[in-house]
Formats: sequence, structure tokens, C-alpha cells
Amino acid sequence: MLRLLPQADAPRVPLRGMLIYAFALLLFSCMDAVSKYMALRHPVPQVAWMRYSVNLLMMTAIFAPSMRRRLVTTQRGFLVFLRSICLVAITLGMMLALRRLPLAEATSILFVAPLLVVLLARPVLRERIGAARWSAVVAGFCGVLLVVRPSGALDGIGVAFALATALSSTGYQLLTRILSHTENAVVMLYYAALAGTIVFGLSLPWFWYETVPSTLEAVLYGSLGALGFVGHLCFNLAFRDAPASLLAPVTYLQLVWAGLLGWLIFAQVPDGYTLLGMLIVAVSGVVVAVIGRQPELVIE
Repeated sequence: MLRLLPQADAPRVPLRGMLIYAFALLLFSCMDAVSKYMALRHPVPQVAWMRYSVNLLMMTAIFAPSMRRRLVTTQRGFLVFLRSICLVAITLGMMLALRRLPLAEATSILFVAPLLVVLLARPVLRERIGAARWSAVVAGFCGVLLVVRPSGALDGIGVAFALATALSSTGYQLLTRILSHTENAVVMLYYAALAGTIVFGLSLPWFWYETVPSTLEAVLYGSLGALGFVGHLCFNLAFRDAPASLLAPVTYLQLVWAGLLGWLIFAQVPDGYTLLGMLIVAVSGVVVAVIGRQPELVIE
């Protein structure tokens, strides 16, 4: 069986972990790009169902023979279910946003979620928040305002979908942090794939084959689940070689991947103010990640 958790006797190679993590983020950005391409041509629930169903089949084939009942065994079933629903909401909201927004801008708005996690860390997780992290959060929100500024050309409904996705992502990240102490990462991923397959599958009678996919689109459909599965696998494997505090700043490399893919595939180039806002969001997120484990002045 593939081992997704660190082994006590395994040597850690931080640089390798960072490279694997960067590759995982590239796969996630590719999945978003494919989702945008398909969502512009097919109903969103149909695209989402294909992503989750392929993911579910791959996980069942790889993990079920060795894990058996442990693949569906949880200690906090309701919270695992709630986390899965949050991920389903993220998928739906992001695909709806990508139909109306450029890839880079939609991704940058989604990255407001880690900043919201900081705001909720004190009341929900009982974490102490320092002055530097508060300042980074404020700066991050200013960066988001630059991206979605009223005078900009972004679609208002698309922005609303992206912000709703960020809120769902906040809940997803908080629940992940709460459950990480008691639940197996593979089990949580499996339940998320199962929930997405069921929820979006229930909508298929209303959307199935409104338009028949071409051969290329059929291949892209299949790639959605594969990209998600391999991306999450690499995401978990990266933590075998590098600590979370080192990997967290690398997360904002996804903004770079999104910008490059948006330019190469959709010929969408952010303007100067948007690029500045994305940079502020990225720097604020890196500051939050880097100083999150460091002692600092605490605002009660």
C-alpha cells in the first residue's frame, strides 16, 4: 500500500518535498483550467460529477484491496461528512466562477480563504493571533479589493461565486485542521470523492448530455479525476519530506501557475492593478504562513 504519512525511520528531504508540493499545485491549477474549459461547454454539475466519479473509482481500485473497511472507518463521522460537503461546495462555486472569471483572478480571490482562517482561528480553534498576522490579513484583504475593484472589468456574479467558494474553503480548511488529529487523510479524501459523486450524480437527470462531448472533451473529462487524485497524492507525499511550516509559503505558487495557464490556454492576461493585488495577497499569505509558528506580540 502507498504510505501517505511520514515514517519515523524515513529520511526527510525538504527540497524534494517542496518540489513535489509545487508539482501538486501545478496539477490543481491544470484541473481548474480543464474545469474552466469544460464548464464553458457543458453543464457544471455534469463536469463536477465526472471529476468526482473518476476520482472515486481510482481511489477504490488503489486503496480498497489493502484498507478494506478501514477506507470508510471514521472517528468523527459527522465532521468528516460536513468537510466533504464543503469540498463539494468549493467545486460547484469555483466552476461557476470560472465560467465568468479569468483563471488567475478567480484563483486569487479563492486565496482569501487562508486569511479568513486566521480571523476565525481564535474563536474556533482557540489560537492566539499576533499583531503581525493581523497586519498581514488586513493587507491581504486590500489586495483582494484591488483584484475585484468596482471599476475593474470582472463580472460581479463571477466574483460573488468566487467569494462564496472562499467561504466554503475556509470551512473546509478549519475542519481539516480539526480532523487531522483523529482521521486518516486517505479516508477523508475518499469520503469527499464519494460525497461529490452522489451529490452531483443526483443532478444528472436534468443535465446529462445536453451537449455530446467530442473525443477530446471525453479525454478531458477523464483527466479531471486523475488530476485531482494525483494532485492530492503528491500533496500528501510532500509532507513526508518537508514540514508544513516550510510548505505553506509555497502554496502561493499556485497563483503563478494559474496566471501562466490562463495566459497560455485562454489568452487572459491580468492588468497592472490586478497583478499588484495578486502580489499583495500572495505576500500576505506567505507572511501569515511563515510567522504563524513564531512567537510575536499578541493582540488579545
